[in-house]
Amino acid sequence: MTTLLEIKSSVLRQVQVRPSVRRRTEGEPGCASADPQEPAAGAWKPGDGVEFFAQMRLILKKGEGRQGLPCPEVLLRSGSPAPAEPVDPNRGLRVLTPEEVEMLYEEALYTVVYRAGTMGPDQVDDEETLLGYLQQVFGISPEEHTEAIERVKKAKAPTYALKVSVMRAKNLLAKDPNGFSDPYCMLGILPASGAPQEPGPHKDQRFSFRKGSKRGGPLPAKCIQVTEVKSSTLNPVWKENFLFEIEDVNTDQLHLDIWDHDDDVSLVEACRKLNEVIGLKGMSRYFKQIVKSARANGTAGPTEDHTDDFLGCLNIPIREVPVAGEDRWFKLEPRSSASRVQGDCQLVLKLITTQRDTGMSQRGRSGFLSYMLLLGRLLQFEHRSQQTNSSGWRGELSGPAATVLCLHGAQSNLSALQLAVLHWQVSSRHHQTCTLDYGYLLGLLEDVQAHWEGASSLPQEQFGLRLLRQLRDYFPATNSTAVYRLELLLKCLSKMQLFQPSFEICPFETELNMDIAAALKRGNREWYDRLLNAKSPREQPGPQRLAGLVELADAVYEDLQSCYGIYASLFHNIVEIDFFTLTFRQLERLVAEEAWVLTEELSPKMTLEVASGLFELYLTLADIQRFWSSIPGRDSRSLALAGIHAPFLPAVKLWLQVLRDQARWRLQGAVDVDTLEPVDTSSKHSSSAATASLCFSHIRELWARLAWPDPAQAQALGTQLSQDLCEATVFYTELLRKKVDAQPGAAGEPVSEPLCVVLNNVELLRKAAGQALRGLAWPEATSALEGLLPRPLLSCTQALDEDLRQEVHTVTAHLTSKMVADIRKYVQHISLSPDSIQNDEAVAPLVKYLDEKLALLNASLVKENLSRVLEALWELLLQAILQALSANLDVSADFYGRFHFTLEALVNFFHAEGQGLPLESLRDGSYKRLEEELRLHQCSTRECIEQFYLDKLKQKSLEQNRFGRLSVRCHYEAAEQRLVVEVLHAADLPPLDANGLSDPFVIVELGPPHLFPLVRSQRTQVKSRTLHPVYDELFCFSVPAEACRRRGACVLFTVMDHDWLSTNDFAGEAALGLGSVGGIARPQVGGSARARQPVTLHLRRPRAQVKSALRMLEGRTNKEAQEFVKRLKELEKCMEADP
Repeated sequence: MTTLLEIKSSVLRQVQVRPSVRRRTEGEPGCASADPQEPAAGAWKPGDGVEFFAQMRLILKKGEGRQGLPCPEVLLRSGSPAPAEPVDPNRGLRVLTPEEVEMLYEEALYTVVYRAGTMGPDQVDDEETLLGYLQQVFGISPEEHTEAIERVKKAKAPTYALKVSVMRAKNLLAKDPNGFSDPYCMLGILPASGAPQEPGPHKDQRFSFRKGSKRGGPLPAKCIQVTEVKSSTLNPVWKENFLFEIEDVNTDQLHLDIWDHDDDVSLVEACRKLNEVIGLKGMSRYFKQIVKSARANGTAGPTEDHTDDFLGCLNIPIREVPVAGEDRWFKLEPRSSASRVQGDCQLVLKLITTQRDTGMSQRGRSGFLSYMLLLGRLLQFEHRSQQTNSSGWRGELSGPAATVLCLHGAQSNLSALQLAVLHWQVSSRHHQTCTLDYGYLLGLLEDVQAHWEGASSLPQEQFGLRLLRQLRDYFPATNSTAVYRLELLLKCLSKMQLFQPSFEICPFETELNMDIAAALKRGNREWYDRLLNAKSPREQPGPQRLAGLVELADAVYEDLQSCYGIYASLFHNIVEIDFFTLTFRQLERLVAEEAWVLTEELSPKMTLEVASGLFELYLTLADIQRFWSSIPGRDSRSLALAGIHAPFLPAVKLWLQVLRDQARWRLQGAVDVDTLEPVDTSSKHSSSAATASLCFSHIRELWARLAWPDPAQAQALGTQLSQDLCEATVFYTELLRKKVDAQPGAAGEPVSEPLCVVLNNVELLRKAAGQALRGLAWPEATSALEGLLPRPLLSCTQALDEDLRQEVHTVTAHLTSKMVADIRKYVQHISLSPDSIQNDEAVAPLVKYLDEKLALLNASLVKENLSRVLEALWELLLQAILQALSANLDVSADFYGRFHFTLEALVNFFHAEGQGLPLESLRDGSYKRLEEELRLHQCSTRECIEQFYLDKLKQKSLEQNRFGRLSVRCHYEAAEQRLVVEVLHAADLPPLDANGLSDPFVIVELGPPHLFPLVRSQRTQVKSRTLHPVYDELFCFSVPAEACRRRGACVLFTVMDHDWLSTNDFAGEAALGLGSVGGIARPQVGGSARARQPVTLHLRRPRAQVKSALRMLEGRTNKEAQEFVKRLKELEKCMEADP
């Protein structure tokens, strides 16, 4: 027990004597001194530091989203409806006068009443439904509605015409010898009088322009048109347009013949004069020419030449033409059952009106204008009735509305391009008063583009640019719906620029991207000014403006994130504008100007509150600067924020001082409320360690965000901060030790849970502090190896690690001291167990005790601390066994065998099959000493004596030149059985006399004595007053070679200092094994023995492993052991103590 207490006291003394980080840093210049028990107050406000670190967490939380470049997935957080866009009634559709409304209503009714053609499946064919719908649209009373319908029905019916475009034919029959045909078309309108009868069961012929028809009179000339002849083809392409007046849309038919032309002159010339026919006489001449140039239905004789061959025909009733027109392939029909035809013909048909008896037509209003007014009226009604106050309306029209517009567009002969332009013009104007979906508007522009063929004008005023000026209000980056609307708006603007054949029709003042860039710049400035006036008005004093400027800088950073992550790709890909660079340069310059001005104003008024605000402002400004640098190819040196860190340096220094004091207050407050119990079942540390670890983590994160750009200033700041952190760590451990010392210990408590918690707390804090210190690295001004800490930081880290290691040793000693008495008791039980008890039974109580206690320790300690406690317990066990051995001398060999069994059992127990301590550490240090003593105790006296000499041979000098060296030469003469030893000289001997010199002589003896019982020691002459004596003396020993080859046989050289008036002084000794001497290891071959090279031996003093064998012999009572010990004791009297 006394030995273990001495060990514990020694550890405590070492910890108390060694200067801590706090004490070392207090002695350095420039370091603020503070009582470790009482943190300096006044830096923020005295308290527990909770409020300060809560504010610090908010600052760090802002920086969490500023690591790296933003991605759209993070920014787009909302899918709610987009903000409502502004409306301007003055820019919408024109309000019609009552007279215009009345005429437009009449126009719509007229369109419905006199509709012609076939309705499509999606159109409304019921007249009453269409008329009732128009009554709702225009808000007409039933009486007025009835009167209007009567007026329309009494009006003159419109004049109809059929637009026919003969596009192409395919797969026609080959009529010419060359395998092709020369096709052309003849087409015309068959009026009711000339229409063929309905086919009956005996009818096998169809009408043809080349046949004489007995069923009717001649076809009027105005009803016949002809295309050009396409030579040598079976797939002709004509693309020719014709217009035919229709007398009766219900009975008239369109008839078309396709012929193979064989008369290259007469027929073509006759056909070309078709449009020159005037009057009845001209008509008669025309038909005579036709009759001359073609034979009808093969009535001519076979000998006639230049016959045109029939290729097929079509008969299309006018009433079957769809209202909206059609573009269709028609299958060619034969003129009789005997005819053989094949192929198809593509026609584009559209039924229009050429004269309308309406008020708008009478006043010269074109169908284009009428359609635009009618579309606007219907669009407004549909929007109101379907989705009131909705910005997502995509212009879906009801069935009646779509039918009325289709009828009017077709009757007004509006082309697809005209319809597309009208829909865009009306919808974009309506968008100014009732916001529409941009996907609908984009679709309208795509329709215009699809039909664009260099039209002369595109009526549209400036569109969308005013919305881009308020981009952040109407298209917030966090709203995916609004961002999609912005994408569609940009696509609309991009499409509109495609319709720019001249500046007259371009809706922009200059080029599109220049107008958009100007609008964005103006919008950026308006947004910034609005934000500045709201958060940090310039008329306020500087300290009051500071908090608002921090919010402004944060808002600018978030806006730049949105610009980069959301807006930039849209503007670049659609309208080729680098929106991010444009916005960053503008906003960064504006915010830098405010920051420079404010720091100059506040520098003379630096207070703690101002320093805190400036520190937070600088972090955001640095984030903005790093944001630009993180983009590949961007250089922050050209920014207005370059060098902005300089005026913030005093504020940062003051804030870090506040951080130091507040950290101490926070740690002290955490320890005060700590119960030294684990925070939960999964953790083994207490609440104060978690708080301290979190504080250190915040400090490390804050330093990373600070990232001070100036290397020299960063080194000064980082060095001071690292010293403050080390002092805070040591301060925390001292608080813990005081708290645990103040707690009353439970009587008989085998394992102190508070001490285990303290150990775990220190270990957690060691890791947290180490990680925090490594995170405080700063860029060195000089080049250094990557990954290495700066030298001041490395020194601080090593010093803290040493202090914490000592603290752990101290707490571990406290923890294991509670087990010392029990361990000593169980070891004594082993030593007192009778020989009749088996070894495992004798060791079982100790192993059981250790197993129970280590189970408790394993449940209470983290892995690192458990290893440390195991190491301490292992050392205690070894010392206890050594103490038991020293208390029991001259006992039986079974006693030592039992302890040898105990030692190996404990090694296996602590190793735990690789789960415990490693074997290397278990079998080192005190284990080697104990194992050696146990082995020696089991040896005979002569084996102990041999071990004594073997230890001398194995002993190496720790400092080779400390005690000097001796040169000798040895050989064995086998013929004479004589060992020859020559002492040559010595050098660098230690001065042992008062004059700084010595009077050295050398004693030469052979050992062990039982191997050479008849050999006596010899000695050289004394060399006076020298440290480098030269002897050159020869000594001969008559010994057999077999004895020289025995275990431990050696020559022992002892250098002594001769004193005339007192005992000789011991200078050093050296041993030379006889097994390596020439003549013993191998026979001497030729040459003189003196020619052998001398051996230089380094002198040393006997050390512990040599003295251990001597202690074993001291405990022996036999005569041989006592005589050997007595002889050595006489030599030791003249030896100085080993330094």
